Amino acid sequence: MTTPKASGTDAAALRRELAKGLARDGTAGDPRWLAAVDEVPRHRFVPGFYLPADATDEHGLTVWEPVTADLDRSRWLAAAYSDATLITQFDDREPDWSVPEVRHGGAPTSSSTLPSLVLRMWVDADVREGDTVLEIGTGSGYSTALACERLGSADVTSIDVDPHRLSAAADALYGCGYTPTLAVADGRYGYWPEARFDRIVAACSFRSVPGSLVAQTRPGGKILLTLSGWLYGCARVLLTVAEDGTAEGPLLPGTVSFMSVRAHAAPAFGNPAHWAAGLPEGARPARYGPERISAADSEAFHLRFLVQCALPETQMTSMGKVVLLVDVVSGSVASLTPCDGGWQVREAGPVRLWERVEEIVDAFDSAGRPGAELFRLRVGGGERRLSNPRMPALELPRS
Repeated sequence: MTTPKASGTDAAALRRELAKGLARDGTAGDPRWLAAVDEVPRHRFVPGFYLPADATDEHGLTVWEPVTADLDRSRWLAAAYSDATLITQFDDREPDWSVPEVRHGGAPTSSSTLPSLVLRMWVDADVREGDTVLEIGTGSGYSTALACERLGSADVTSIDVDPHRLSAAADALYGCGYTPTLAVADGRYGYWPEARFDRIVAACSFRSVPGSLVAQTRPGGKILLTLSGWLYGCARVLLTVAEDGTAEGPLLPGTVSFMSVRAHAAPAFGNPAHWAAGLPEGARPARYGPERISAADSEAFHLRFLVQCALPETQMTSMGKVVLLVDVVSGSVASLTPCDGGWQVREAGPVRLWERVEEIVDAFDSAGRPGAELFRLRVGGGERRLSNPRMPALELPRS
């Protein structure tokens, strides 16, 4: 027997509860965004998604269970109106939700972002009535629908690099009565046919700030981006574009991350053991252990981003208890091995990777460990410079 689809009545009740929960949490100070949450039927944008099982498989991989209305209507509807990110795609492969399969492991490549973060992005970008908006990363289309509900469809443009994702989002948007401008396009280059914009908001992350986005923003307009990189350090920045075509603004507080635009994803670096084989026998004591940039706290998260700015081509992995840093561009490598309560470091290649990490940590500590909001990013004249008055400036990589 086929499970009945969700009724409009119970979905509406769950939407109201979601909006009330977001209001209690202080997610959106503007009640008009909460009103949009109360109106937009999120379940229409997530006909299927994956949730992690309670236990991993025999290989230690996460088991991802498909959730649809036909499989378990109650679970599907409850998750659709929870404040949670719902994974809708792995490894760039579009699932067939009519015959969904359990997945073991895999890299998420598309999702419906948790509603509180969606609202936080729109609020932080200072989006107002009358603003023309470019959203980069349509995804499921839920965020786009909230913008259309709040601003009107005529002022919203949304792009996604994945034609299958955009097609599904378009069906849901148009089915709900929203008619934004939609296009398959690479977010690194914005969308010139609809430029210039008052606001550009990205629901994906970039290694740097693309100059095309600055060029497509009106003077006085704002760009809200998440910056990430191959060390998986992240920061958000809100840039205001000046008359001369430069853009400047602060990093925003908090620990927020988005999936990287696909062209900016970290490259495969091969077998870690092959990299470790090229290290010298001699080692020195490390002044800091890897936990300074890998601990599960906000300071380490922020410091990891600063290190990433200094070492944009570096990746970090582990082999048992050994932590390995690899630079696929220069061929440099460093290993950290625990020893007598501390760490021993070995390095090879033209860039002394851990020595550079130690320099950044030294500067950060000497500056009093400044938070993200005390850094400003300036883009223009060929520069993408991140600065704090008490630390040496760091340059983001070219996009």
